Amino acid sequence: MTYLIAFDGPRIPVNGLRETYLPSLRTSLVDATSAQTVEALLAPGKRRVNFMNAHCFNVMARNKQYATAVNSADFLLPDGIGVALAAKMTGHQLTANLNGTDFIPALLEESAQRGKSVYLFGGTPGTAEKAAANLIRKIPGLRVVGVRDGFAGAQNDAEVVADINASGADIVLVALGVPMQELWLHRNAPYIDANLTLGVGAALDFFAGNVARAPAWVRKAKSEWIWRLALEPRRLAKRYITGNPSFLARAAKQAAGTLTGTSIIQRALDVALSLSALVVLSPILALTAVAIKAETKGPALFTQTRIGRDGRPFTMIKFRSMGSDAEAQRNGVLAQSDREGICFKSKSDPRITRVGRFIRRTSIDELPQIINVLLGQMSIVGPRPALPCEVSAYPKRALGRLAVKPGITGVWQVSGRADVGFDQMVEMDLAYAKNRNILLDLILIALTFRVVLNGHGAH
Repeated sequence: MTYLIAFDGPRIPVNGLRETYLPSLRTSLVDATSAQTVEALLAPGKRRVNFMNAHCFNVMARNKQYATAVNSADFLLPDGIGVALAAKMTGHQLTANLNGTDFIPALLEESAQRGKSVYLFGGTPGTAEKAAANLIRKIPGLRVVGVRDGFAGAQNDAEVVADINASGADIVLVALGVPMQELWLHRNAPYIDANLTLGVGAALDFFAGNVARAPAWVRKAKSEWIWRLALEPRRLAKRYITGNPSFLARAAKQAAGTLTGTSIIQRALDVALSLSALVVLSPILALTAVAIKAETKGPALFTQTRIGRDGRPFTMIKFRSMGSDAEAQRNGVLAQSDREGICFKSKSDPRITRVGRFIRRTSIDELPQIINVLLGQMSIVGPRPALPCEVSAYPKRALGRLAVKPGITGVWQVSGRADVGFDQMVEMDLAYAKNRNILLDLILIALTFRVVLNGHGAH
C-alpha cells in the first residue's frame, strides 16, 4: 500500500504513486516499488519519464536547459546509491532503486502481456537492433516495432518523430545519454503519439551486450558504479571519482540548511536519552526477556510493521506480551475492543500472558523501542505508531498525525492511553505536531513517569 502524506514542499501524487520532495535534490522523486511504478506508467494517459542519478543532478546544477527539461517531466525515477544517500540526508529512505537497466525489463515484460509495443532509439549504429533481438528473446510476446541509432539516425528531429509515429509504438525508449535525451524529449515528446516516453541512458548498451552488468553480489552491495568505473575508467573517472563526492557534498550542504535548530536539538535529545536508557535499564531489559521466555515458548521480542513519519513503514520492536500466535488470532478478538474508533484495545484480550499484563501495565513492553529511536524511525516523544490497516482506514484529517515521527511517549500516552477515544487521540496528535518544541517534549517525558507509576489506561 502507498500512503500519500503532505510534505513541506511540492509533491504530485498521481496514479496512486507517492512523490517525495527532497530539498537536498530540489525536486520530487517517485517513491514506490518497481511494481507500483510499472502499473502507474502503463495506466491510460501520456507521460514522460526520466531516471535521476548523481550525475544527472550534477548536470542539472550547471545546465539550466537540462534542469528545465527534467522538471517538466511527468515522473522522475531514483537511480543509484548516491540518490538514496542524499535522500537519507533529508530523513527519507526511498522504497526502491529504479535504475533503468533493472526497471525497464520489468516494464517491458508487463507491456508485452498487455500487448503494447516498443520503439528503441539511440546508441551506436547496430546497438538498438542487437538490444531488440536480445529483449525479444528474453521477453515472450514483446513487440519491437522500430529501431533507430543515435548518430546519423538522430540528425533530424522531425524524421525521427515521423518514424516513431508511423511505427505505432506505445512506448519509446530514448538512449541518447544525459543531457541530450532529456533535451530531445523535452522538445519532441509533445509530438509523439506514444503514451510513454523514457530517457534511458546506457540501457540499450546493456541490453545489446556492449557493456557487461556487474555480478549480482556487486549489485546487491550497491557497488555497480565501481564495476563500471573499472570497465571504462577513462570515460567514467570524472563522473564517479569527482562527480559523486561533489554531488553528496552539495546534497549534505543543502540538507543541513533545511534543518532547524529545534530539529537538531530534538534528535540530539532522542539519541542521548536512548543511549542512557539502554545502559540504565539493561538489568530490567534482561530480566524481562528471561521472564517472557520462562512463561511461554517463542522469542522474547515481538516485531511488527508500523507506519512512521510521512507514511513510511518500519519494523517496531516490543517485548512480547502475548502468546506467540497472537497475530493469527487478532481477527477473532477485534469485536472485544473497549475503544471506539479504528484502533483496537481490549482489557480482556485473551492473548495476553501473565508476564504480558505486568509489562503492559508498567509500560516495560515498550522499552525495546529505544532501538527504533536510535535508528531514527521513532522519537522519544511523538504520536502512537499505527498499524498499516489502521492507517488505511484513517479519515483524511487523521493523516496529519503522520507529519512527525511516532514516539514511545506523547500527549495520548500521558492522557489516559487506551481510555482515550480515537477521534480525541487524533486531535491531541495534530495539536502536538503543530506545536512541537523542546519544552513540550521535556514536559511530556516528565509526565510519562507519573503515568507509568499509576498505570492509568495501560492494558
